[in-house]
Amino acid sequence: MQHFGLKDHFLMAMPHLEDPNFAGSLSYLCDHDEKGTMGVIVNRPLELTLEALFEQLELGGKESPHRNAPVYFGGPVHRDRGFILHRGASTPWDSSIQVTEELALTTSMDMLQALAAGEGPEDFLVCLGCAGWEAGQLEQEILDNAWLTVEGRSDILFEVPPEQRLGAAAGILGIDLNLMTREAGHS
Repeated sequence: MQHFGLKDHFLMAMPHLEDPNFAGSLSYLCDHDEKGTMGVIVNRPLELTLEALFEQLELGGKESPHRNAPVYFGGPVHRDRGFILHRGASTPWDSSIQVTEELALTTSMDMLQALAAGEGPEDFLVCLGCAGWEAGQLEQEILDNAWLTVEGRSDILFEVPPEQRLGAAAGILGIDLNLMTREAGHS
């Protein structure tokens, strides 16, 4: 099966997608190769702030300027792990991958410690869990009309409120998902 090169793309759930993990979701794809695809959902804030997460992890952070930032449901895989999508380099963080020249994904505690101390990147999304697809699985779901894709944009990730991100990503394609039918099909 052909691979589409979906790293650094948004994955928009089509209106008829009923899986509760992904219905109405906008995911940002951090990796896509012959082994599969990995990303994080970026429009589902949990009822959890960074301050509460810092407290659970005993990191302090009551004075952190980041304390009121929401924590996001990143996906149904590894729900107990943190995935931090951020602007900037993957270094100096312990466990990080450079997604693009501008964006990195970090999974190490040193990033959370830095955020609790009021340091670290200015623009970031802390997600619990991630989304993953086996080799060929996402491509088949796209062919089955479960998803739309468009190149990712950091302004949508960091400057658009979470409840407006899906619509903003669809707007890149000039479409309004609210006007699309909930019935799947092929023309």
